[in-house]
Amino acid sequence: MATETRGEAAAKDEGKGKSAPKRTTPALFVRQVIAELRKVIWPTRRELVTYTTVSLMFVLIMVAIVSGFDYGLQQGIYKIFG
Repeated sequence: MATETRGEAAAKDEGKGKSAPKRTTPALFVRQVIAELRKVIWPTRRELVTYTTVSLMFVLIMVAIVSGFDYGLQQGIYKIFG
């Protein structure tokens, strides 16, 4: 469907110079946003809790790794220049 629309628009504009793009009205934009949000498959509460827990654990593990690496480099620099 989108390729058909693009094809028709491209065929119409072939003979013309550069024209200004067609603007979308705010009302049409809001309707399109609402239509797209209806297509979203929202997670259940259990899935949301699981995803949040996994994300927080990943962030905490990465913070621990970076902090440990930073602390090790800091101690190494203190011993070298100390």
